[in-house]
Amino acid sequence: MRAEYVNGNVRARCADCEGAVTTFEYKEASREFGTVIVDRRHQFKGESYGRILYKLMRCAGCGRGAVATIHDNGQVIDGVLEAFLPVSVENVKIPHNVPARITAEFREAELCASFGAWRAASAMLRSALEKTLKENGYESGGLKDKIDAAADDGIITEARRKRTHEDIRVLGNDVLHDDWRQVTEEEVNAAHHYTQRILEDFYDERDSVEEILTEKGRIASGSEDRDNPES
Repeated sequence: MRAEYVNGNVRARCADCEGAVTTFEYKEASREFGTVIVDRRHQFKGESYGRILYKLMRCAGCGRGAVATIHDNGQVIDGVLEAFLPVSVENVKIPHNVPARITAEFREAELCASFGAWRAASAMLRSALEKTLKENGYESGGLKDKIDAAADDGIITEARRKRTHEDIRVLGNDVLHDDWRQVTEEEVNAAHHYTQRILEDFYDERDSVEEILTEKGRIASGSEDRDNPES
């Protein structure tokens, strides 16, 4: 989840609380932990504000420190959150036998997303998708052809084929090949979700998938995954 500003506090995942969502408080009883205030009229996301605050906060669960960047007009409780550190990355579950290089690509996409780097995240998810297909013997043609071939082989469903094209491939192509455009959090969330599903399609029932890949001539008989990053 993205950090949320609520009544002067921040709700976010805490790495020291094993990634649990917790409240980071800006004060204890009546004592605030500390704030650096920059008085300056400025614009943030199209709105005008009179100051920027850098507030020291503390996790209500474990006591870990954090800093929030807030824009307001004199009332901190009515402010708007710009940034929150430290960033806690939300890593979704993927099969344990996904090869290390693909896992690394997927996790880097999650890291980019945790910073709001939506274009970078979408490009990394497209890369993770293409690496997954190549790893499983889909070498011919462009990414579109590889996705279609995996669907034709029955590894992914027709519904998954459609969403993979629309939510991962096309989005990644927009970033890598077309003129600059803004990529939204919602677009990246969809790409992330369906990349996770593709990894599950290929690696959850690995023995069955390898039988199909062998029958279709995608991989050699008796091939094995070469590295297990999360086992």
